[in-house]
Amino acid sequence: MKHTKENCNTCGVELTDANWNSSWKKTNRTQCQDCNNPNRTKHNPDRMYVNGKYVPKKHPLYKAERFKTFEGAAFSALKGYETTDEGYVYIITNPCWTNWIKVGMAIDAEDRCKQYQTSSPFRDYKLCYSKHFNDRKKAEAKAHSVLKKYAEERKGEWFKVDTKIAEDIINNMEII
Repeated sequence: MKHTKENCNTCGVELTDANWNSSWKKTNRTQCQDCNNPNRTKHNPDRMYVNGKYVPKKHPLYKAERFKTFEGAAFSALKGYETTDEGYVYIITNPCWTNWIKVGMAIDAEDRCKQYQTSSPFRDYKLCYSKHFNDRKKAEAKAHSVLKKYAEERKGEWFKVDTKIAEDIINNMEII
């Protein structure tokens, strides 16, 4: 098998006669056959695809398989995610919504805040506070229950309340 000493410019796999047409070298096309034609039925079982798009092995949620959604891939790679009780109750703010805070739960509060940044062109969500609990779901429910008594308004997990009040409520919870 002839090696080209080049890698696919999309997925990074080494280009060989098995996955690349040598005639493409004349046109400087450095893309493997799978990436060049995502509707190809031939599939390398060592690769991960989400909605037909290749996901490289260096991705933290990599699992060699085809998935319809990235959420499905993520939960498949994170065995036990739904059954994991421990984690954080957190407070996130955004300056666009004065006096509004989001009180939520996550296994990793910093990672959760990073997920919010993708929906903001200014990347201005801020993780203000987080506290670890053995049962994050119960802790979040308790925090919401207490916070609704202090909030001027509530929209789901968003509360119009001073951040310090919410922080004190979460900090003083000893439910778990």
